[in-house]
Parts: sequence; C-alpha cells; structure tokens
Amino acid sequence: MPFPKSFVWGAAAASYQIEGAAKADGRGPDVWDMLAREPGRIEDGHNGDRGTDHYHRLDGDLDLFQQMGLQAYRLSIAWPRILPEGCGRVNPAGLDFYDRLVDGLLARNITPWVTLFHWDFPYALYCRGGWLNRDVADWFGEYTQVVAGRLGDRVRHWMTQNEPQCYIGLGHGGGGHAPGLKLHWPELLRAAHHSLLAHGTAVKALRAVRSDFRIGIAPVACVEIPADDSAESIQAAKAGTFSMRSKTFWKTQWFADPMILGSYPADGLEVFGGDMAGIVQDGDLEHICQPLDFFGYNIYNGQRVTQGPEGHSVSVTATPGHPATTMHWRVEPTCMYWAAKWFHERYQLPVVITENGLANNDWVHLDGRVHDPQRIDFTQRYLLELRRAIDDGAEVAGYFHWSVMDNFEWALGYNRRFGLIYVDYGTLERTLKDSALWYRTVIESNGDVLGDGRNNKPYGT
Repeated sequence: MPFPKSFVWGAAAASYQIEGAAKADGRGPDVWDMLAREPGRIEDGHNGDRGTDHYHRLDGDLDLFQQMGLQAYRLSIAWPRILPEGCGRVNPAGLDFYDRLVDGLLARNITPWVTLFHWDFPYALYCRGGWLNRDVADWFGEYTQVVAGRLGDRVRHWMTQNEPQCYIGLGHGGGGHAPGLKLHWPELLRAAHHSLLAHGTAVKALRAVRSDFRIGIAPVACVEIPADDSAESIQAAKAGTFSMRSKTFWKTQWFADPMILGSYPADGLEVFGGDMAGIVQDGDLEHICQPLDFFGYNIYNGQRVTQGPEGHSVSVTATPGHPATTMHWRVEPTCMYWAAKWFHERYQLPVVITENGLANNDWVHLDGRVHDPQRIDFTQRYLLELRRAIDDGAEVAGYFHWSVMDNFEWALGYNRRFGLIYVDYGTLERTLKDSALWYRTVIESNGDVLGDGRNNKPYGT
C-alpha cells in the first residue's frame, strides 16, 4: 500500500557534522570547535575540522543523493560561516557555498529543506552570553534575514531550530555537548526561553521575506508508548507523554506548546515553580507563538509504559536482549505510530518526521559493498508504523532519514555510523550502503514495497 501522493521522501544531515572546512573561506569558530579543543570532551579526541569534507566534495555528494532517488534533502546552515562574529559582518564566501548547494539540489530535482540552527552556535556570541543573553533573539533574527534574503527565492521549506532539548539541556545542563556547561535550572530555563524568543523572531523574519514559506520546527519527540494493547496502557502512555511530574527538558511540549499553543504547560510551570521567576516578560509568549505550517520532530524510540496504581504511567523494564542500536537506544517501531497520532491531535498541524534512523556497525565487506540489513529492517518497521498512523487519520507530510551519510556524531566523534552512505574516514571515499539502494526502491514505489505490515510484530518486553 503506497503513502499519500504528496508525501515527501528525503534524508538529512547537519552542517557541523559533514561540512568540515572549519577554517576555510572566512568561517568563524563555533562552540563545538571550542569544546573539541578541551582534552577528553570528544571521544578519541575527534573534532569536526574535516567532517566528511562535504564542503569540498559537494558535487559528488549531490550526485549520490540523486542516485538514491531523494526527493528532498534536509540541510542546515552554519551560522558562523555566514556571520563569522554571529552578527554584523557578512561573509560572502559562506553564502556562496549555500548558493551552490541549493542550486545543485534543484538541478537534480531535490527540494531543499533548510534548518537555520543545528547547534553550531558562533563562538563570538557565546563570549557575549550566548543563549543566556536575551539579545540572542535579535542576533538570530539578523542571521535569519541574511540567509532568507539570499536563499529565499529558491528555498521554500524552513525549520528554525533543531532539538532545543539537546543544545540547551545537554549543552548547558548536562555538560556533554557544546558549550559544555552545567548550569542550574533558573539559568537553563532562561536560556531555553531565549531560544524560544529567537524562534519567534526567526519566523517573523522569514515571513517578512516571503509570505508563502513553509515553516516548522524540529524538536526531539519524547513519547511514552503503551506496553500492550489495553485501553489503560494507551491512556497512561498518552497522558504520560504530555504531562510533567518532574523537572526535565525531555518533554516535547515544554518547547512546542509555547511555539504553537502560546503558553507553557501549566503542570510544567508548577513543577519548576520559582525557577521561572523573572524569565517571561510581557508580550513574550505572543512573540514566540507565530503561525507554523508543519510540526517537524526527530524520533528514534519511545519508553514503554503501563498504567500504575495511581493512574500514572509506569515504565516497563526491557527484556534482556531487547533490540538496540549502537547508541544503546531501544528499537521501538510503534513510537512512530503513537507520536504521529498524538502530535497531530495536539497541535493540529501536518507532522513531518525530520529525523529517524539508527547507528549501526557498518564496514565495507570483501565484495566491496556495505551490507546493513539491520538498518533496512529498522526503517521498514518504523515506516510501516508511520503508514498505520496515516491510515488512522494522522496527517503526515514527509519523512527524512537520518542520516544521508556517516558523519561526526557530536561528543561520540566518528564512532557511530548513522548514514545511508558509508564514509571511509581515512580516504573519505563514499559507498552507497545496501540501505541506500533499498531506500531508493521505497521512494520509487512511494512506500508500496514496504508490504502490508502483517509481519511487523512488536518486540517483546
């Protein structure tokens, strides 16, 4: 059974993870460059200086994207490649690179979907307070104006930010991601609120360039999923997904509700209490809540739950040996069904899967090919669940596989492979994996080759 005729099939990557050319053509440093200078912060001392050298291998990479049959490619712009100091002086060479990238995609009939911020925050602005400085909303707006003014005649699809839970929560709270800080909740909540203000400013800036842009966001989808088919477990999972009973950023609605519904979750405000004091000013929520055209989200797994004695959701411990990726994330295909169903119901927007995929143990086999049957099976199972959600009424506009190629996996360096394209990090030679060739058949058939889903049995608990 095929997907809807208008469904968009794509793959995704982020600027810092693949571009390299960290000091080329006037690019300024960012916070990941800063973190990588500190011994022990990135696994095996890796850094993004070279990435996969996409910056210098652009045409060859785009040819591979075309061979894969991609209809769309989700890319991100490197803020310090455009504005080396984060604001003020514009770097023409940076804009020229993205001109070539967008034009190259369009020449190959691949639609660009642009993410404005995927974590490469300018170091110069970090030195001015970064996300803790309320002025960051204006800085981000200026950057957005420059990018949209240059690319907006050809790019129609935009996302303002990628996974604020990570760049704020992990970067400013957990310390494992750039800029490597371990702040307390009042400061974290302030930084998060400023990121929301920046989102609102960016949407306004985009609308000022063209009124027909399609604009969305790309947070992490944090979902609880029912451990069985009982009505009690389903109700507990849905309620647990959208409730906040403790201080955490791993609730999608903390960021999405202000953007789309115009308010912070009431139970979250109660949980954080005085930590939010003085952060929200008059008019902030109206500024943040700008009309959006789709709700994008990145989804890899979900937490199985049942209903506890007090009606709250209770996590179910996985059976030993439950399938997991090399990120140690449990493989839970039904998260695709429940997330699409529930987010569409809550936000009343078409949903787009802006990231989904798995890290796998991949290498070039003796026959010169990269055989990755786990990735094929994983993707097939997740897509079958996505189609089931569509059949049950969820409006789903597209799917972007993460990632288009192996790349720098942040604090884990080059030690996790998410790509449809294999990259030899010594020679930088590219090889289409079996999954890339399989994905091409999925796209060509609009999902019909996935089958009817009758063998898509849930994994045991």
